Amino acid sequence: MDYEIIYTKRKTLSLSVKRDLRVVVRAPFRTPKERIEKFVMQNIQWIENRKSKIQARPSIDNCTQQDIKELKDKLLEIVTPILEKYSNRMGLFPSHVSINTAKTRFGSCSSTGRINFSCRLALYPYEAIEYVCVHELAHLKEMNHSKKFWAIVEKQLPDYKERKKLLK
Repeated sequence: MDYEIIYTKRKTLSLSVKRDLRVVVRAPFRTPKERIEKFVMQNIQWIENRKSKIQARPSIDNCTQQDIKELKDKLLEIVTPILEKYSNRMGLFPSHVSINTAKTRFGSCSSTGRINFSCRLALYPYEAIEYVCVHELAHLKEMNHSKKFWAIVEKQLPDYKERKKLLK
């Protein structure tokens, strides 16, 4: 199995699988190659499982500009009534909403109240989209992931943990 080794000032070995399916091993300086190889081989099942999960995720990598535009339009149609419903319930109103092509997050909320959603979200079930909307609205009150933040989310969506799993 091919993998990249990154030597760092650390005490333990770690593995990660990147979105492009590259396997990366982080290792303490002067770790023998044999130890790294053994570590990789001991974790081969985890690596394969991780690769499978990554490959199963919906992707926009091969989408045309037209496809992206359609996804953005579709998502805006879905999130607009969700945001309206929950904004009124929660008393939290974004200053602006936009759809982008972010690859590493489904949504974000700025300190100025701007909420952004990735068009990738349109490829997920309605329940997951609704969760991301509530999650970002909650950030208008709590700009962190504290217990207070999760209490706000849970008050609106008691099953938020199950919905969150739909995004994994």
